[in-house]
Amino acid sequence: MLGPCELDVEFVLPADKFPRDFPYGMDLDNLLKRLLDALGKTVLQDAPGGDSAIVRLSARKHPASPTEEPGARIVLRDVGTLPW
Repeated sequence: MLGPCELDVEFVLPADKFPRDFPYGMDLDNLLKRLLDALGKTVLQDAPGGDSAIVRLSARKHPASPTEEPGARIVLRDVGTLPW
């Protein structure tokens, strides 16, 4: 990725990340911070500004079902040139 892009991410979290006192799970902003930092050092490392090349973002989280593997489903799309 070398320019403006959009990120769509779905965090599938282990059930133990949704304790009784935090029934909605981990803070989405903290999950995103780690992901964006990792993307900035990998697939966005050649984009000017690294992860600042993400101009649109959609994020959600949910507990993993018994048949789902925890992790993150990530889609990064090029949005072309200005304006986005």
